[in-house]
Amino acid sequence: MRRLRRENVRVLFRETRLRVEDLIVPIFVDETARDKKEINSMPGYYRLPLDLVLSEVEECMKLGLKSFILFGIPKKKDEIGSEAFKDDGIVQRAVRAIKENFPKAVVITDVCLCEYTTHGHCGLVRDGEILNDETLEILGKVAVSHARAGADIVAPSGMMDGMVSTIRSALDNEGFSNTLIMSYSAKFASSFYSPFREAAESGYRFGDRKSYQMDFHNSDEAIREVELDILEGADIVMVKPALAYLDIIRRVKESFNVPIAAYNVSGEYSMVKAAIKLGFLNEDIVYEILAGIKRAGADLIITYHAKEIAMRLKS
Repeated sequence: MRRLRRENVRVLFRETRLRVEDLIVPIFVDETARDKKEINSMPGYYRLPLDLVLSEVEECMKLGLKSFILFGIPKKKDEIGSEAFKDDGIVQRAVRAIKENFPKAVVITDVCLCEYTTHGHCGLVRDGEILNDETLEILGKVAVSHARAGADIVAPSGMMDGMVSTIRSALDNEGFSNTLIMSYSAKFASSFYSPFREAAESGYRFGDRKSYQMDFHNSDEAIREVELDILEGADIVMVKPALAYLDIIRRVKESFNVPIAAYNVSGEYSMVKAAIKLGFLNEDIVYEILAGIKRAGADLIITYHAKEIAMRLKS
């Protein structure tokens, strides 16, 4: 076997290929910002005002990164997250600007209420209870508003039962049958999300999200969740987080013949950056992690490391 590992030939036998086309760049669009704001818990990552989003997309496009997922931080929040489905909302304006200036960019939008509600939960709330069914209509409105703005793919992330079928029907009824759905199908209740809650101002005011996000002890449940979303019309299914859930990615890959995305989430990014800063790890660890996610079976990877890896792949 050692003959296959010689330096000048080992790349010929590489089984997993990580490509820049596999990577999706998250962008936080902040309606309250006048300049870019570094996220304290995510060193090197920023919340951007609308007028800097285009320069960020341009820089990424030059590196070969053509896919982006947008998260909005609005000026106003309310109990139902009404800013999420306004035609002139922060995400809707960002989508229009990107598509007008970079028509070849693939624009994905997060469809959820947590960034837009005063309580910070992903669904409507009454007396401390998350109202799954009552939330669905609003998610349909959000998805349609994003599609109307020009989004190529909508990505419902709230783990509300029935969200995919509701959004598919809403899109089709409004003439957006070509808009894809990338569902956060197997999203676990994870401690790896903490930095994101600072980044997107999406922390919850009470309780937790365990009633609608998955128990991280479970694997069979993830397969059931993914199957339901496929039956409801999801074009792409997602596993989130990625690193501690590589077994789930592999099981989904072996069980279903559909495109699979994995989210290399904020906590995974932050702990790697902290270890590199302390000298415990070097930068090569980032490439190894993303190659491992791809090897597990992910077709697409949402990652905050996208630009640094694109530069490495380009060199």
